[in-house]
Amino acid sequence: HSPIFFDMDTVPERSDDLYLGSSALVMKVISSSVSPSFPAKEIMEETPESPVVAKHPECRSDNTTTTKNVFKEVIVPGLNYEIEIKQQYAETKSEFQDIQVVETCFGKTLLLDGLTQSTQMDEFIYHESLVHPAILQCVSLRRHEQSATTKPPELTVMIGGGGELATARELLRYPADIVKRVIMVELDAAVVQVSQQYLPEWGGAEVMRDPRFELVIGDAFAYIQNYPQHEPKSLLDVIIMDISDPVEAGPGIALYTQEFYELAAQLLRRPGGVFVTQAGMAEAAPSFSSPNNNTTIADSDDEEDEEPMVLGPILNALHSAFDVAQAYTINIPSFGSDWAFVMASHGSNSSDSNPTIMPPDTVDDLLREMQLVRDDDDDEEKESNKTLRHYDGLTHCRMFALPKPLRRYLKAEKRIMNKDNPLFLYNG
Repeated sequence: HSPIFFDMDTVPERSDDLYLGSSALVMKVISSSVSPSFPAKEIMEETPESPVVAKHPECRSDNTTTTKNVFKEVIVPGLNYEIEIKQQYAETKSEFQDIQVVETCFGKTLLLDGLTQSTQMDEFIYHESLVHPAILQCVSLRRHEQSATTKPPELTVMIGGGGELATARELLRYPADIVKRVIMVELDAAVVQVSQQYLPEWGGAEVMRDPRFELVIGDAFAYIQNYPQHEPKSLLDVIIMDISDPVEAGPGIALYTQEFYELAAQLLRRPGGVFVTQAGMAEAAPSFSSPNNNTTIADSDDEEDEEPMVLGPILNALHSAFDVAQAYTINIPSFGSDWAFVMASHGSNSSDSNPTIMPPDTVDDLLREMQLVRDDDDDEEKESNKTLRHYDGLTHCRMFALPKPLRRYLKAEKRIMNKDNPLFLYNG
């Protein structure tokens, strides 16, 4: 498959060439109607070994270390996460961000601009939580609407971001008659390259070799805008946004806006199209409320540019673009918090379109049908590479059962994330 490159003039202050650090490999951004001459796999395979990655004995980022062997990440004001660095595998600076791979107590850890993106110990929790509820929801909705037929869904799924390749890995676990095509739109090719070389457990070469996988190097917002031009007869079944947090200096803030969600909603097949995004922290950390009056962020008049939690405005933006939008959470130990996701779809808020009331037995039956769980999953020695390590029916129920303080926050929060009123996650 050849990656699609498209005009990114709509993205401010970005050059037309995407360079991988000091690598000789240059990928020219061209018209969306033209395919380049090299396949996606060759982008990685033909690049000289370690062209942009240098090994260093210590972590060098001034913003993320307190000593040469300790990584410090600010979760919220007054709450810091300090993690010992056991080994530094890789460090580079792409056109868009600093990229590091280090060894910590969580195993191999990917850092982008000094922030933890995923770790060997718990990346499967994040990626299974992001992917599988949306796919099962899409399959369930499709079957409800097509009850008279047994035709497999053959889903076309787009990933926004996902450079570690683990989101694609989770999608490619499904049989080909369930997930037929996976299009990954990643802005920073260097993240894909570093992840393939240093984080093969996240998906690596196995993902790149799968004939269903297509790599697009470019901006997901521009890709969605141009999608009807290069895919005029093909709607998407699922859109999964595995992107960096909406921080002020980051490249992904537009992908959390009402305008983007409205564009995405138009490209999803009806009925049954599903959209899901990661949505940042979802935890009652100290700065979320006043211990004296229980005033939440949503209740306050604070006009600070950065906020410890933006789940509410993201949920509201998705609810404005879709008929149904539901938040769910799971604990990610390496993130130091419960983490939020929002899933949205078109349809009535009924048992057929509301994932919060999908019974655990239904989830388990669907996973078993997709060959993603085994009856003997309790025996770790018998687990295969296709077997899920985290997500099942009971976990699904836990993720959608939001705690009362979070429900109160979401009820009080009325703001909508849009391009005129962006909200930025606290970034230290």
